[in-house]
Amino acid sequence: MRLHIRITRAAVLVLLGLTGCTGVMDLTPKDQLPEEAVFADPNLAQAFLNDMYRGLGHGLYEIMLASITDETHFIHNYATEPVVKSIITSSDRGAIDDGRFAHFNWGPTYSRIRQTNVFLSHIDKTTFDDAWKHRMKGEAYFLRAYFYHNLMRMYGGVPLITKVYGLNEDYRVARNTFQETVAFIVANADSAAALLPLSYSGADLGRATKGAALALKARVLLYAASELYNVNPSGKPENGYTTAQDRTALWRAAKDAAKAVMDLGIYSLFRPSPANAQEAAKNYGDLFLQTMSEEVILSRFFLSTRDDGYNPGLHNGPNGFHTWGGNTPIQNLVDDYRMSDGSKFDWNNPVEAGAPYANRDPRFYASIAYDGAPWRPRPDDVKGLDPVGIIQTFRQLAIRNDSGRVTDVVPGLDTRDSPVENWNGAYSGYYIRKFVDPSINAQFIKEQVPWIFFRYAEVLLNYAEASIELNELADAVSALNQIRVRAGMPVFSAALGQAALRDEYRNERRVEMAFEEQRFFDVRRWMIAPQPESQPARGINIFLDGTSRTDRTTWRNYRYAIDTVQARAWNDKMYFMPIRLDELNRNSMLKQNPGY
Repeated sequence: MRLHIRITRAAVLVLLGLTGCTGVMDLTPKDQLPEEAVFADPNLAQAFLNDMYRGLGHGLYEIMLASITDETHFIHNYATEPVVKSIITSSDRGAIDDGRFAHFNWGPTYSRIRQTNVFLSHIDKTTFDDAWKHRMKGEAYFLRAYFYHNLMRMYGGVPLITKVYGLNEDYRVARNTFQETVAFIVANADSAAALLPLSYSGADLGRATKGAALALKARVLLYAASELYNVNPSGKPENGYTTAQDRTALWRAAKDAAKAVMDLGIYSLFRPSPANAQEAAKNYGDLFLQTMSEEVILSRFFLSTRDDGYNPGLHNGPNGFHTWGGNTPIQNLVDDYRMSDGSKFDWNNPVEAGAPYANRDPRFYASIAYDGAPWRPRPDDVKGLDPVGIIQTFRQLAIRNDSGRVTDVVPGLDTRDSPVENWNGAYSGYYIRKFVDPSINAQFIKEQVPWIFFRYAEVLLNYAEASIELNELADAVSALNQIRVRAGMPVFSAALGQAALRDEYRNERRVEMAFEEQRFFDVRRWMIAPQPESQPARGINIFLDGTSRTDRTTWRNYRYAIDTVQARAWNDKMYFMPIRLDELNRNSMLKQNPGY
């Protein structure tokens, strides 16, 4: 079969600097190139490779993975509710089937894997410059490993395909075991690491590096050591679950893999030593607004002129600023941000309950937009109601006259009762602050901050987790305390003991990696999902008094009441997602995950 590779005509013309029809484009079909043309020209081969990167996806689509776990509530629904209520099936997977989650889905991801297989089947036979060829080959190995790691995280063990199937071939194939899947990803990551450079500059920024390959390996080995893949709740290893292994050896491999990234000596935390809590909050928030930093291992960049399903400010900003609400943090997450002294927040403590946003972990202020948080100037048609530009998610402000009689009751501008686009208001009383630059008027201007796939803080967390499970607590706190210092939080001590340090670590990971496509998988691999994922998504109702709608200095007597935003439920089948029924119908050798 003569393989044709789809590369758009416009892309080829730009890449080759051509402005009119030339011999290379006098082809049939006009929007595809035969494989011999692609791999005869290094520029076309690189264009083909570049297209594969689009398969990485990103985490800043209009629906975020955070909204199908205990981080946020998606106010527009978009079929997220069947997922959080555990009522999806193999023929109706709710929001999981949304194209914005294509990077986690079977068909689109295997299409990208096919691209990597095509590339790797040809690259060794080319006559390109050896250094360039080796680098591109390393990128293809990394991309194949990354694509498989997303399938592994969603489905468990999956078919490992390395050949390029023709149209008339029998492509039915069984699922490999979870152990085989992990081994394959690790082998590809190692192959990539051996071929890739430590860094790039200029237009090559964003390509896979040696550090990215090793960070991927560390993440996958951490998963392999985790409870889910060793406890085997289904008793059916052919369904992707695994039987118990030597956990000590698995944790050792995970720790060593994280250490290998640390030992590269080229990554560190962004602004690691804040002078005070305010600076710690700013530093953490600024990390996600930088084009690049010493903490970033791999990220995806965006252009305001290109539609990549990316517009975090518009998608997630408060409705009172003419933005869309979208993925709104829930009280479940907010309550897990510790007090500034490291203690747990407690609604039964009258001082804390009376001022729930005071003296919290600095990362709270950089991650969550809450009632009273500074934002940006209101749009011209709203400035008269709020000349300052402060988030208003209170439910009711009772305006009282000098005698104390209520003369009016008004809602916050950033609520479902707002006079400003109330259909975009949060039910929970919160908005995402992380990834969003309030200095940009997101109603009209699209941000260009990157999405970070891997950052050094995750590597430190992975190293700490493996160290805790090995009961090497000194190593664990050494890594964790780097993150704690950057966050402006009290450091941990090994004297806590293994169990207590594990609990603190898991909460630390929850807040440090909030909204970064980690929590959905963490609660599953730790097998703690039945508790947090079965809790209703909660929000806050805020009531207060004042003498002026616009003068905040008159506002007083705040009262806070927790409310249910969305009912949620957990079923153990949700440890892994179902393979779509049409995929099972196409391949009789596939076996479904348990519960579907």
